[in-house]
Amino acid sequence: MKRNWLVCAPVLVALMPAVALADDPKDPAMRSSAARARDREIIRQLNLRELAQVQERDARYAEGWREWRASERDGLAADYSARSRAYDRDRADYAQERARYERQMAAWRRAVDACRAGDYSACD
Repeated sequence: MKRNWLVCAPVLVALMPAVALADDPKDPAMRSSAARARDREIIRQLNLRELAQVQERDARYAEGWREWRASERDGLAADYSARSRAYDRDRADYAQERARYERQMAAWRRAVDACRAGDYSACD
């Protein structure tokens, strides 16, 4: 078990993200208020640039989702109407098959009654 940890440790260390270290509060370059203001402005500009990129990306995603939803609605409507037509066709087929079955059963019953009544030609 210890050997596994020794093998995995370098892999884990390589995969761990680097720890983000904050500015050193004792950094001599940041002692003046002008340097801190300049640093704050640089960070603000970086954040604004990143915000613009994220908003642009999200707008592209939103457009893609809108297109997908519209295509899904169109596809679902077409699929529903196709299934509805197939259902109506199946019901009509069932009604025809049922009527044919009822006619055949009525003919069979008449033949059985005739056979029992002595008409032996109806027994086939």
